[in-house]
Amino acid sequence: MTNRREFIKTGLLGTGGLMLGGLGLDAKLYARSIGANDRVRVGIVGFSDRCRSSLIPTFMAHAKELGFEIVAVSDIWKRRREEAVTFFKQKYGITVKTFRNNDELYEARICDAVIISTADFQHAYHLMEAIQAGCDAYVEKPLAETMEDARKALALGRKSNRIVQIGSQRRSSPNYQAACEYIKSGKFGPITMVELTWNVNQPGRWRRPALVAECRQEDTDWKRFLINRPYEPWDPRKYLEYRLFWPYSSGIPGQWMSHQIDTVHWFTGLAHPRSVAANGGIYLWRDGRRNYDTMTAVMDYGPAGTDEGFQVLFTSRFTNSAGGVRELYFSNGGTINLDTNEISPAGGMKESDAQAMGMHANLLEPMKLPSVKVETAANTGGDAMTRLHMRNWMECIRSRKEANAPIQAGYNHSIATIMTNAAVRSGEKVTFDEATQEVLAGGKPFDPYKYI
Repeated sequence: MTNRREFIKTGLLGTGGLMLGGLGLDAKLYARSIGANDRVRVGIVGFSDRCRSSLIPTFMAHAKELGFEIVAVSDIWKRRREEAVTFFKQKYGITVKTFRNNDELYEARICDAVIISTADFQHAYHLMEAIQAGCDAYVEKPLAETMEDARKALALGRKSNRIVQIGSQRRSSPNYQAACEYIKSGKFGPITMVELTWNVNQPGRWRRPALVAECRQEDTDWKRFLINRPYEPWDPRKYLEYRLFWPYSSGIPGQWMSHQIDTVHWFTGLAHPRSVAANGGIYLWRDGRRNYDTMTAVMDYGPAGTDEGFQVLFTSRFTNSAGGVRELYFSNGGTINLDTNEISPAGGMKESDAQAMGMHANLLEPMKLPSVKVETAANTGGDAMTRLHMRNWMECIRSRKEANAPIQAGYNHSIATIMTNAAVRSGEKVTFDEATQEVLAGGKPFDPYKYI
């Protein structure tokens, strides 16, 4: 008999396409109707550094008030399971059940929802497992690193009634919400360009050398880790430092650009770039990694079939933090600066320039946006944005309203990050085929495994 894991793997991720017929049956079988006074039971899928330092603290900040509790942890590494038991007992005085994998977790039927914080390439797969088990899910970004995974997760999510929150926490932050409202009101004028920057100087970012030395294959499940990626021999660096190695992560696009490009989609209503050109390389941190330490992407956005639109410039480097993390939106009348949270007439058309062309000045009125700090450290410690975003998900589980960052948002940012990854690796100008929902590099479907 085919077990549940094989059903999901062949039915959802295989080349034969989605097996949606089983969804209704599974969802009815596993999902519990949550009453107003019932406690919502939550499982942790992947007891990662991000989960313990940010996602769990922000969840626990609202758990008592909203009637939620963490009851279980699923992690394929024995060490993480043992750490989870100690962590929850010492920090929160609670006892959690641990499971060696998600099959065991969902077969226990003790969870109504899950928080997914696993490797980048696993997010879509683990989200589909959760939906099949009838669980609502908070899933870290990026949603997917290949279009195959993205398409199948989106289709399954649309067919379900599960509450999905993608970890694009800017969507729950009041400064970004105010900027979005301002742009959509028309007061800003047409966007002419967006400049996105994410610079750090952290040689240890995404590195875990001490932990790598202690990680043994017999304590984990390498085959289960790989899921649908091509087989490679056991490598603890790829297991723990996956963000440095394609195809387990695209690195900069999936980790950092996905946050910032999501705001472009949100503010404008555009789903993805029309085209992307990119370049990058490993210019300093030559430590065996596959993913670049420096990259630049230039994206064209606008309605399909028109010459209307604007350009998005994204730059990122690991080697020098000057410039930090910045998001600048430009119109002919001024600038929105989401670093300083200011709308200003900076760079806008002045009266002297306008008169020379028989026009009128259109300088924006200065105003301040609500102030919320964007955290860029490796462990953000439960930053304000994540607290708001986690609360929104929890409230939506109760109300059954759509979360601030639904699965469509994750699908859209995945298109942009996959296009960027394809452009930087292939050296081709990359476009998107609306009919097939496929990323095209040089006019041909991008092969994500060609550049391993």
